[in-house]
Amino acid sequence: MADSRRARRGGARLRAVALIGIDGSGKTTQAHRLAEALTAAGRPATYHRNASGRRWLGRLAQRLGRPDPQRLVGRNGVLAVESVLRWLAIAAALLTCLVTGRTAVMDRYSACQYASIRVHGGQRWERLARAGYRIFPAPQVTFLLTVDPAEAYRRIEQRGTDHESMGWLTAADTAYRTLPEYAGFVVVDAGGSPEEVSRRIRAHLAEWLPGDPSRADDEPPRAGATPATGWRPTPVRR
Repeated sequence: MADSRRARRGGARLRAVALIGIDGSGKTTQAHRLAEALTAAGRPATYHRNASGRRWLGRLAQRLGRPDPQRLVGRNGVLAVESVLRWLAIAAALLTCLVTGRTAVMDRYSACQYASIRVHGGQRWERLARAGYRIFPAPQVTFLLTVDPAEAYRRIEQRGTDHESMGWLTAADTAYRTLPEYAGFVVVDAGGSPEEVSRRIRAHLAEWLPGDPSRADDEPPRAGATPATGWRPTPVRR
């Protein structure tokens, strides 16, 4: 966080911003909104969806008569497919950013893969993934969108395009908060309306969004801060 603030004071170009969090936290909506806001402010930005292919693999498993991807290719197969596909997506996004000079707004980043691996219980795979993802530079700002897993579940069921269990969502929430990178994330309460969440995100990027009316509406969130909602995450033993 300190590095990103020093960079902003020095007028550095905003190269990449990442939005991460559990399914149903609003990452895709906010990433699209942020790319549009930056572009409108004269800082051309492109949205990049760095998916792992888990949803696609789940649909494939169902078509082949299997209840889930693990029954199709096994846990190690799932982690291998996810890790490779997300690595390729991030590499393509960063290359595009380098060639075009546009800001890359990342819908998911490497931390999402580490969290997924932790939920699957693949500690060995996390070491391998970190070795492979190490070549990617950290985004100047990484927003962790936090939401009560019960609310995330409700949103996922409402959109009706996929399904996640409460157990998975709760475990994923814990996984993000136990990552060693957590202290450097900008934690944003994503439990409110999309407009409220957008204001909080833009307030933190006020240096790159001059004249944004959201600057007066919300204080920039602190890294590692607890979301300002009635929900409080269960304490985690590290």
